[in-house]
Amino acid sequence: MIIKDILNLKGGTIYSIAPQGRLADAVATMVENDIGSLVVMNAGSASMAGMLTFREVLRGLNAQHGNLGDLPVSAVMVHDPLVCAPEDTSESVRDRMTQQHVRYVPVVEGGRLLGVISFHDIAKAAIKEASFENRLLKRYIKNWPEQEAPR
Repeated sequence: MIIKDILNLKGGTIYSIAPQGRLADAVATMVENDIGSLVVMNAGSASMAGMLTFREVLRGLNAQHGNLGDLPVSAVMVHDPLVCAPEDTSESVRDRMTQQHVRYVPVVEGGRLLGVISFHDIAKAAIKEASFENRLLKRYIKNWPEQEAPR
């Protein structure tokens, strides 16, 4: 399965915040939308500045001794996140996510952000694909042609 197929299944909704946005506002957006990441977008342009996940939020919270105050997103975001292309295979992206301990990956084509996929999205796609292959194999085995015994 390719990443484009996963994006088509989940939809391309992108939640974002500006680098100068407050981390406390980012947390509120993540909680309100039940999401684990935000794309950090440069204000006034459609370019991605970085990625913010709950991992960076926790690091910021720890560094601030439990008080986010007016800490900007840019202070804790990942400035150069792992990205993938819509034509990448889910297996190759899953391997890169696993190796780099990343749970959320922006999907970019020609410099344009198309969406964000999560490790959960990749897992759901793998389960769906395995289930489909399993059904095909069962159908094939059930319809296995009978062979005549040698004479």
